[in-house]
Amino acid sequence: MALVELPTTPKRAISRIFAPSNTSSPMSSLSNHFPTPPSTSSSRTMSESMMDENMEVAGAMITKWDVQGSTVEKFTSLFHENRKEAKEFIKCVNDLRRAMHFFVSQRSAASSKLVPAQNLMKMAMQRLEHEFYQILSANKAYLDPESVSSHSSRLSSTSNDEIEDFSSDNEIQRVGEAISEVERLSVLAMSDLRMIADCMIRSGYSKECINIYKLIRKSIVDEGLYRLGIERYSSSQISKMNASDLERQIKTWLRGVKIAVKTLLHGERLLCDYVFSTSETIRESCFANIAKEGATNLFRFPELVVKSKRLPEKVYLLMDLHEALSDVYPEIESVFSNQSVSSVKLQALSSIHKLGDAVQSIIAEFESSVQKNSSRFLVPGGAIHPLTISVMDYVSKLANYSGVLSGIIGDSTSATQLQFPESYFESPVANDTPTSAVSVRLAWIILVLLCKLDTKAEYYNDIALTYLFLANNLRFVLEKVHNTALKFILGNDWMAKLERKIKVFAINYEMMAWGNVLGCLPENSQDEMSPDTVKAYFRSFNAALDEAYRKQVSWVVPDRKLRDEIKLSIARKLVPAYAEFYNIHIETLKGESSLEVLVRFSPDNLGNYLSDILHGTDVSESSSPSSSSRAIRCLI
Repeated sequence: MALVELPTTPKRAISRIFAPSNTSSPMSSLSNHFPTPPSTSSSRTMSESMMDENMEVAGAMITKWDVQGSTVEKFTSLFHENRKEAKEFIKCVNDLRRAMHFFVSQRSAASSKLVPAQNLMKMAMQRLEHEFYQILSANKAYLDPESVSSHSSRLSSTSNDEIEDFSSDNEIQRVGEAISEVERLSVLAMSDLRMIADCMIRSGYSKECINIYKLIRKSIVDEGLYRLGIERYSSSQISKMNASDLERQIKTWLRGVKIAVKTLLHGERLLCDYVFSTSETIRESCFANIAKEGATNLFRFPELVVKSKRLPEKVYLLMDLHEALSDVYPEIESVFSNQSVSSVKLQALSSIHKLGDAVQSIIAEFESSVQKNSSRFLVPGGAIHPLTISVMDYVSKLANYSGVLSGIIGDSTSATQLQFPESYFESPVANDTPTSAVSVRLAWIILVLLCKLDTKAEYYNDIALTYLFLANNLRFVLEKVHNTALKFILGNDWMAKLERKIKVFAINYEMMAWGNVLGCLPENSQDEMSPDTVKAYFRSFNAALDEAYRKQVSWVVPDRKLRDEIKLSIARKLVPAYAEFYNIHIETLKGESSLEVLVRFSPDNLGNYLSDILHGTDVSESSSPSSSSRAIRCLI
């Protein structure tokens, strides 16, 4: 028979359980207070006889397991050593309680029997306190919230009698192959705890039972939260954290919150409900004392992060917090549904709302910063402006959180009330769904960027470069939308409108940059011309071409596809017109001593010449023919 070692320094709530008793042996008390029954059956009722017999049986059983006694049983666990006898012990206590009720109802006739009965009951409660403490302490590994959660459906649909049958040795043996050892021990421990709790509560010892339960289970919940990395922070501590430490703590919280709610707190709720199933008041009070403090601290953390205002550039982390807390909120509502723990639910809801407000505020501040950008910085060659890159990176990342944003701004009327200028872009959607609100909000931020780019384009002195700058930047916007989640949020119609705008800018660039060169060729090359007229056309064309080339060899179109499209479009207009003039009138200049100076380009050379433009000052691709140069030669 195994001995159970009790803790050397028990808590004050537990020490009273094992305190020495000042009462004498209950059996001696029984002999002193109960006179020898009279021989005539008429002097006693059958009920009295039955109650006396219950007292005698209960006295023998309870005395045997007296924790203050001198027998070996006081060092062992009743429920661990002999489950059948443990059930008999509970039955004896219940019988003793019924006998006490009977004696009270008989008033003076049986009042002398109440004192020894009360002593027996006290002795029995000390044993049950002892057992309750040992089961909770010894079975921590089998009463972890994850195990409790997995067994809850089986236990919640099972009656007390069925549980007792299930926990019996015969039943365990019968189903032993169907369940694991861990599950078996977990179910047994839960069954024993509920059996003891029911008995103690009905016997008027609920306070003693509750104190033990709260003491042990609260430490388990607190330790579980600590192991998940959920620490107790104050607002000042969060504010003093540097950005990297705060980000690390947020990621730890994000990893732990789902387990904390769906396993730790949910499992503790189920265990508490099961053990104290006979009293809603007790189980609610117990659970509040065990979980309220830790859960409040868990759900307050996101609100402390918002109050610190340390993460305006980490809006994505705030949305991660919002998403994680929103995902587990249905479980929070279920676990903390009672009035005694409603403050926990309100704390979680408060954090969700504050996170949403913070995200909206940060996005609005970002939009405002774009509107207020007054930099007159000119990107060399009309390339992509840093503002375009930063805004599109920001918006494309926001698009990855469209589901979160729909919950944050879906109920906001500000997004749907934004008025898009029809001359530029219309709203990408026309309905009032939460997804629509996200689409409108992101489209509006991009529109703010495009309007700001219009302003910055005006800083260029060359009108052709102005249009090239706009074409470049809008092309970057379009590619960013097409290659990210923005494609699904803004839609094909929105992208098609932007594509048309890019083509308009590209055409305007061609007209402004190459119109003068084309204007140097005759409208009708078939007309007869004098040698001097032909010379004048060649000189004028050479000068205009040199001027255009000098500028545009330093201009840049970063997007290769757009660059090839623009150069091919220029070549389609310029090369055939020049080739026609060249082929018809070159014979007119035969015999000229300075022909090579006068006629600098053959139509083929002109195509190669055009292939070098729009690469920027570093003509990295000019050494090898590009797709556009090959296409240009095909036009000749």
